[in-house]
Amino acid sequence: MSKEFLAESIAVALGERPADLVLRGAKIVNTLSGEVHGGDVAIFAGRIAGIGSYDGESIVDLHGGYLVPGLIDSHCHIESGMLAPAGYAAAVLPFGTTTVFADPHEIANVMGIEGIELMIRLSEHLPLSIRFLVPSCVPATDMESSGASIGAEEVAALLGNKAIVGLAEMMNYPGVIYRVPAVLDKIEAALGRIIDGHAPGLSGKALNAYVSAGISSEHEATTVEEAAEKLRAGMYLMIREGTGARNLEALLPVINRANSRRILFASDDLHPPELLCRGHIDYMIRKAIDFGVEPIEAIRMGTLNAAEHFEQTDIGAIAPGRAANLVWVESLEEFHPRMVWAKGVLRAEDGLLIDNKWQSGRIEPPNTMNTAPFDESDFAIIAEDQKKAHIIGLIHGQIVTDNLLEPVKVEGGLAVADIERDILKLAVIERHRATGNIGLGFVKGFGLKRGALASSVAHDSHNLIVVGTNDADMSLAAKAVVEMRGGFAAVAEGRVLGTLALPLAGLMAIDNAANIDRRLGEMKSLAESMGCVIEDPFMLLGFLALPVIPKLKLTDRGLVDVERFAPIGLFD
Repeated sequence: MSKEFLAESIAVALGERPADLVLRGAKIVNTLSGEVHGGDVAIFAGRIAGIGSYDGESIVDLHGGYLVPGLIDSHCHIESGMLAPAGYAAAVLPFGTTTVFADPHEIANVMGIEGIELMIRLSEHLPLSIRFLVPSCVPATDMESSGASIGAEEVAALLGNKAIVGLAEMMNYPGVIYRVPAVLDKIEAALGRIIDGHAPGLSGKALNAYVSAGISSEHEATTVEEAAEKLRAGMYLMIREGTGARNLEALLPVINRANSRRILFASDDLHPPELLCRGHIDYMIRKAIDFGVEPIEAIRMGTLNAAEHFEQTDIGAIAPGRAANLVWVESLEEFHPRMVWAKGVLRAEDGLLIDNKWQSGRIEPPNTMNTAPFDESDFAIIAEDQKKAHIIGLIHGQIVTDNLLEPVKVEGGLAVADIERDILKLAVIERHRATGNIGLGFVKGFGLKRGALASSVAHDSHNLIVVGTNDADMSLAAKAVVEMRGGFAAVAEGRVLGTLALPLAGLMAIDNAANIDRRLGEMKSLAESMGCVIEDPFMLLGFLALPVIPKLKLTDRGLVDVERFAPIGLFD
């Protein structure tokens, strides 16, 4: 900030020269003092110059209602929304979100530092403020093949980037507790910066050890008891309401006046259908108010609390010197954003973007689908006589799974899908370094009666995952995903029925949320027509390769018994 700019800003604050924009006639929700009061909001060069009585080059009289600070998502993965940063910004701005704290963990597992830097570049000129954290676990485990590795040296180097505010969720909590040197090296590199947490179910002395390492937040709590213990340990509690994990309703009872300043709102992983249908952080504020939380406290959870946790003094409040990120609502109790200003410019009104010229930049994504050649013979599983197989058992509405031990159907010496018993083939194909690794297994609960589904979104390493009733369709579905440089495919009887391209790292589309929502709906309908009984089969499919969520998962290197955190053979 230059001396000349400071002088001009001070002149505007003093009323010696007109502001660029003055917002007049609304009550101001002051998250700093806990008051609602009157006054003009004077804006200069994208920042709030002053509150009081002002003149401006442009004056907007809001004729009542309330001005609240721009909303803040305290923890998200942009890639999980399947939208490039510009498309993501266009989707969340109409809901009043003007800042997000993003962990580019997904693209980092595919492209490493290059992917993180790409996300930063794609975010630089957006009206949405995207503040990044360095992914802490790339790769997430050593039982799968990722596209990159980020160690302590890379963490230290990335923390020097002004767009990065800290170290993202430390998922490897066993590595912290058992003092694994490589994990401690990353924490040491980030000491003095914000270090976010991820420790589902951690309690007692193990929780003490985790927090003592400098980790200051948690978004994985699922019960009031767990949330209360983590608050007592000094952690900020991020209440999450995403697509797959929805903890808002369960955790609202933990909120009280004594602890509300330590509670934030987060979306984590949120897909377009849920975002467009229910909203973003505004939805969480509405639900909290409906539950009985005082409106100013609920608004703080969606604004100031996140700013304070991340030590970002330019956002989270309507006050001199803060970014001119503001939301106008007619009623605090109903809390529906009607007008949204980001960086001092009106960006959305009544749910629609005012101007989307900033979305017009062309993206030429690199090809990240690098599989070794494969065909249907690579999906064959040789049966082992008289032995049962470990089968991934789906649990309705959950991403955790069962480890089932059951006999499998055998034809010609090969273990095959058993449609009558809803036991399907599952394969994970390494797609980063053309190693030729293919993990093979079985899954129970999808309900497919024909064909195959494939996806390049497979947490955390995002290898190519396929479920199907026969090897030929599985091979064709996987090849369709490779050909379009990533995405989803549905295949039956040797024919590609539908695809959704995600060419940016095999994770994101270069499109808008409405189009992705429509295409996702079509893909889900196709899966349903093939017999699938899962509401969102592609989302669930992606989590079946995540070897940090119990009990049984499949990676490109084979089955993983997550409870033992060790590889396991298919047959027993």
